[in-house]
Amino acid sequence: MTETSTPQADEAQAAPASAGDSTEANELFRESEIAADYVEGLLDILDYDGDIDELVQNGRPMVEVVGGRLGPLVGQRGATLEALQELTRLAIFRETGTPSRLLLDVGGYRANRRKELGAVAKNAAEKVKEYGEPVRLEPMSAFERKCVHDVINALPGVESESEGVEPSRRIVVRPSA
Repeated sequence: MTETSTPQADEAQAAPASAGDSTEANELFRESEIAADYVEGLLDILDYDGDIDELVQNGRPMVEVVGGRLGPLVGQRGATLEALQELTRLAIFRETGTPSRLLLDVGGYRANRRKELGAVAKNAAEKVKEYGEPVRLEPMSAFERKCVHDVINALPGVESESEGVEPSRRIVVRPSA
């Protein structure tokens, strides 16, 4: 049920890879393999069907689970997915002894949410530019905030910062200083 992929070619750097780069890529891919095995075990226990892809993208191990009937693994607003990601990171830590930045996606939820958040960020930026007043967005997870910050940072005339305490941490978009 597990499909093994090699690290993505688009991540190759223009300069020749050093032995250190190769070792790091191998370690990241090993983390994705450990995560895939853990997630596959969970799917078996829960009697869910899904195909698992392991990869390294943007210097980060990733596991994607695709298939039908996976909504309960995402949960309301991705809450269950966040919990599964943390459990999977703990499984990696247990095996490697080092913390992981693994990103887990189920049913394309994160990819779809990233697109939605891009639209939210652009809309907030337009309001800030039009009215010159800060815009406070709804509370978001760390993943969601990062998506919004990335979009805002790429736009001229606006900046963003997070405020508050989990689980009510939110982004404020304001005009650039």
